[in-house]
Amino acid sequence: MQSTVKEIIRQFREELSPIYNVHEAFQFVWLIFDHLHGWTKTDLLLRDDTKLTDSDQLFVENALERLKNHEPVQYILGETEFFGLPFEVNPSVLVPRPETEELVEWILESVKSDKPIRILDIGTGSGCIAVSLARHLPGAIVTAWDVSSEALKVAEFNARNNEAVVSFVQKDVLTTTPEEMEGYDIIVSNPPYVREQEMELMKENVLNHEPHLALFVKDHDPLLFYRHITRLAAVSLSADGLLFFEINRDMGRETVELLSENGFREPELRKDLSGNFRMLKALGPA
Repeated sequence: MQSTVKEIIRQFREELSPIYNVHEAFQFVWLIFDHLHGWTKTDLLLRDDTKLTDSDQLFVENALERLKNHEPVQYILGETEFFGLPFEVNPSVLVPRPETEELVEWILESVKSDKPIRILDIGTGSGCIAVSLARHLPGAIVTAWDVSSEALKVAEFNARNNEAVVSFVQKDVLTTTPEEMEGYDIIVSNPPYVREQEMELMKENVLNHEPHLALFVKDHDPLLFYRHITRLAAVSLSADGLLFFEINRDMGRETVELLSENGFREPELRKDLSGNFRMLKALGPA
């Protein structure tokens, strides 16, 4: 028997209530119908007496079961939006976060020159940072690294799909030496920064489904990636080049100290919309 949209909304609210509130449940239903038919939230409310087709019914039922298993809705749909652009996502890449959009916005605010600039995105994942920058800075030469070949496949698709020119390279930043570095005007990274001790604080949809390779670092060395990237950036950034990081909100002071110890100038912490110190910008060594 086919359900109506109204019945689906009610079912999602009831069956997801142990995990999500009613607003989140409604958001999931809207995302599904936006994915299936391009509906707005207003469409969802105005057409709530619409009966689902057989294929829609199957898709919705499958999505509900996966949501009950804490799977991110973005993986269920296979897509998400970042900085106004569509991005394919799957369990080989992190789901792009709104905080990272704020980092991209900060980078764009900081680019004042009309001359071509060279940008490196380290640990690109879905390619959301690199692709967004390439689209908004058409004169930029953008390179993106990731250690994961599966992540790079996703990032390359997203670049093609968004008509962005990005050079993708499979590279492990932890084994890259300063001698291998080319010159860049901007280096940006959202590396793994969640300490293992913070696992118990994470929601199951992240902990059980998103790639741990892109999330976690050992408790005894939480700045592992920042230390390596900072040392590489110190020798490869141009005069007045900029380094941008997304950071662990509890490690702002330590990350600033790391940059200062490596000669970086004018480090600036910035809060995200939730009020957490989530981003860091610094001028390269003189």
